[in-house]
Amino acid sequence: MPRKVIHIGSDHAGFELKRTLSSYLESHGVTVHDDGPREYDPDDDYPVYAQRVCRDVLAGKALGILICGTGQGMDIAANKMKGIYATVAWDEKTATTAREHDGANVLCLASRVTKPDAAKRIVSLWLNAEPARAGRHLRRINEIKRMERQNFKRAR
Repeated sequence: MPRKVIHIGSDHAGFELKRTLSSYLESHGVTVHDDGPREYDPDDDYPVYAQRVCRDVLAGKALGILICGTGQGMDIAANKMKGIYATVAWDEKTATTAREHDGANVLCLASRVTKPDAAKRIVSLWLNAEPARAGRHLRRINEIKRMERQNFKRAR
């Protein structure tokens, strides 16, 4: 696994998988910043942790991992932030193509349907994948960024 920096966060449903993945990543030389929660709380709100991780991703040369029960809530919350390209990955192929073809900088996982060993494989492949630097995938990524700039201007 290449030397990377990861910011990771979860809600209560993803808390145990977050701990498992943090240990796994650290054992493979990845620097992990835990953006919370620090303890299990069944009343926590996933958008809070999505925002923390995404702010850290946008502030530096880091990637983010968000975990909730389905991955979908974290994905929706993360994608509200300009410059974040989050994806839910439920298998190895969706993880690698999201990074390579779509430039995903935040990976969202579903703790209720993804077993820890599968999550480790998904994360490893996603971290090792590189975003497109040319061709049709880069053209599409740039089109998404153009759309984002236009929508951001209109919202003001």
